[in-house]
Amino acid sequence: MRCLVFYAYPPEPDGQSLQGHALYLGLKEMGVDAIPCHFKDSIQKEYYLKHVKPDVAFSIGFWGNVPDVVIEPKKNGIIPVPWFNADGWVANYKQVFEELKIMFTTSNWVKSIYERDGIDVKNIVPMHIGIDTNLFRPTNNIKANMDIRRMIGVKDNEKMILTVGGDVTSKGAQEMIKALSEVDKEYKNWKYVCKSWPSRCAEMWKEKEMSLVEELGLSDKVIFLDDTFSPEFMVDILNACDFYAAPSRLEGFGMIQVEAMACGKPVLSINKGGPAETILHNKTGLLAKVAEEIMLSQEWAYPSMGYPKKMIIKFDKPKCFGYRADINDLREYTLKLLTDEELCRQMGNSGREHAVKNFDYHIISKKIYDITRQRLGFD
Repeated sequence: MRCLVFYAYPPEPDGQSLQGHALYLGLKEMGVDAIPCHFKDSIQKEYYLKHVKPDVAFSIGFWGNVPDVVIEPKKNGIIPVPWFNADGWVANYKQVFEELKIMFTTSNWVKSIYERDGIDVKNIVPMHIGIDTNLFRPTNNIKANMDIRRMIGVKDNEKMILTVGGDVTSKGAQEMIKALSEVDKEYKNWKYVCKSWPSRCAEMWKEKEMSLVEELGLSDKVIFLDDTFSPEFMVDILNACDFYAAPSRLEGFGMIQVEAMACGKPVLSINKGGPAETILHNKTGLLAKVAEEIMLSQEWAYPSMGYPKKMIIKFDKPKCFGYRADINDLREYTLKLLTDEELCRQMGNSGREHAVKNFDYHIISKKIYDITRQRLGFD
């Protein structure tokens, strides 16, 4: 089975691009005839579709990528096999999705969003994202860890809590900051590092976090980093932290949380979405309950979503577009991880074992390939 793999290629330092690249590498290392290609229109993409004629076009993205990675391959007689997230709701591609012979989603939660929005999900298979557990691993390099901590402003006697995202707001940073303001009344030796990718959107959200930090009197306890890190340096900064925190507001999988587990770090998150499926509560991390659901009764839609023009879509029933983690749970669990080193060690070891066993990209790529062959009759 010859496979084309659509994602942002050459790989970029974002989750979807890395997800696609791991799938491509896994297929290649299995001996599969796989070709990587950027999903946007180009001469290269046109050549592959019209002249190389692969059997299957795997693609990474969300429902908004349907025209590029589902409709276009079908026009050229190639079977599209998307591996999609949901991005909060599923717009106007119901018929397209229901005509697919197989589709993967990054979690059971994402599959439930497609079902909620009226898609017949009989051909949808949940499939968690694979990571490189040989790269993301405990380094046990104490000197390097301390050097990194000192460079970013963490003192030797302080515990380092880390959150990473395109922006940290969506990863629950504001909920963590509120919880830490309570934690600080009982435990003082901590620093909270919020690392985002440089963008106008992230900068706008950071202003809100900075205002909250100032309001709560935590300006000397929260560190903001805006930088582009390679996967290799992400390994270093994950190893430098004491635990990883991301009680995400909307998370279809949570790749960095799994990478943190692979690095032997406990993970504090939310008991919803992808994290509820990847983190084992009280074993590899701690999951705060949901305190609030953000419901919307309407939303903007655009031609890129399959609509004839820009318009407001009113939902029959309000849809959930986000969650907020319980602040009291976050306070309790943060204190636990800050003060119980043996618990952190045990959770870190269990997290490493859990990640290697269930989320290594070799395992995930083989599952995707085998299920696709079986469903499409290539066996």
